[in-house]
Amino acid sequence: MSTPRVAFFGSPAFALPVLDAIRAQFEVVLVAAQPDKPVGRGLKLTPPPVAAHAAALGLPLAQPRKLRGNATFAAQLRDSGADVAVTCAYGKLLPGALLAVPRFGFLNTHTSLLPAYRGAAPIQWALIRGETVTGTTIMQTDEGMDTGPILLQEALPILPDWTSVELADALSTQAARLIVQALGQLGNLSPTPQDHAQATHAPMLVKEDGFVRWTDGAQAVVDRFRGVAAWPQTTAFLGGARLKLGGLRVAAGQGQPGEVLAVTNEGLTVACGEGAVTVATVQPEARKAQPAALWAQTAGAGPGTRLDLWQPPAP
Repeated sequence: MSTPRVAFFGSPAFALPVLDAIRAQFEVVLVAAQPDKPVGRGLKLTPPPVAAHAAALGLPLAQPRKLRGNATFAAQLRDSGADVAVTCAYGKLLPGALLAVPRFGFLNTHTSLLPAYRGAAPIQWALIRGETVTGTTIMQTDEGMDTGPILLQEALPILPDWTSVELADALSTQAARLIVQALGQLGNLSPTPQDHAQATHAPMLVKEDGFVRWTDGAQAVVDRFRGVAAWPQTTAFLGGARLKLGGLRVAAGQGQPGEVLAVTNEGLTVACGEGAVTVATVQPEARKAQPAALWAQTAGAGPGTRLDLWQPPAP
């Protein structure tokens, strides 16, 4: 077939390399992004990164508030002449009526090896659950949550020191390369149905996902720290006071979960359910982050201090 015209659906900065890679080789006839949202203390109405980028490039831009039953936007997509649409971290489920508009439907770039980690936060949950390999899947979108057939898939090893920030960067680069490959073979790729019985899920993170579970093993505590590094970050409590923790790594030591075992220039050594972790920085509420040893001195949190244990909310 001739070079396909592409509509691109995406919102956060993660999607920018994917949009730019498509734009370098194909005609982008429409960009769709989430509506502008209030941001910061002044609640200034701010466009998502993809919308701002598209506007700066002079690309046709739409920011529909809803998709289901939106005949105006469906007509806009149809009138754009897009042969295919690509979604990358767009953030909305697509109704069947919209999926049927482009001749080749919608392709989605999903940051996991489907059917593993379907959902909104596959990068974060892969780290939280201690995975050592993830990857990118290019799939044909259907009306389910990441349930469509697989067109292309490629694994990516997770380096031990990567947080969600570094892993997202690596996956964004991989997704950009794979979607260009998929678009170049449009109409010639063989879709492979997913094995739904093997599916796992990666729901959107909530603030409580960042709370340290001191009763977990040390590696699990560090893995959670890696997974929530971008948001909501790692939070612990002392006497009910909230603390943001940074620079966690596995350390030698054993004690009661949450017990401060040592304070050194490297930070706090805190016991976990098995083993211990070193915490490099501590940020008390409404204050700047500081070396953990300095915080311990001013807070009187020496060896023997017990950080609060997290309690799961009542069902």
